[in-house]
Amino acid sequence: MSLQQNIMTALKTAMKAKDQTALTALRAVKSAILLAKTESGAGDDLTEDQELKILQKQVKQRKDSAAVFLEQGREDLAAPELAEAEIISQFLPEALSEAEIEKTVVAVIEQVGAEGMKDMGKVMGIVSKQLAGQADGKTISGIVKAKLV
Repeated sequence: MSLQQNIMTALKTAMKAKDQTALTALRAVKSAILLAKTESGAGDDLTEDQELKILQKQVKQRKDSAAVFLEQGREDLAAPELAEAEIISQFLPEALSEAEIEKTVVAVIEQVGAEGMKDMGKVMGIVSKQLAGQADGKTISGIVKAKLV
């Protein structure tokens, strides 16, 4: 089953269960997917990579919003955002641990022959493609910086 079908199934289940948090999150994902379809003129389907990027973007938006709310002392607004992020995360592939990400980064650094921060862009490009959907850019960036210094 494609991601869109999985989301529609989950949306129907959330409707039957009257789960407002799940409904809000899943409707936002469905909307983002439809918007991406019409934007790119992709026709019927998006590639799996495009779908993963959309999901990651949605999760990141929720987490960023929650962080801002927490900074302002608004736990009441942060909680639903984090709950929505958790619901959307269910559709993403299993996230890798930092140790697994580090192994990949080290292998790419050796493969590229990166020697310093000037090669960070090369390393980030390759690692980001390899770990698409399995790790967020912030984590990858932190590990790459630590290894290249």
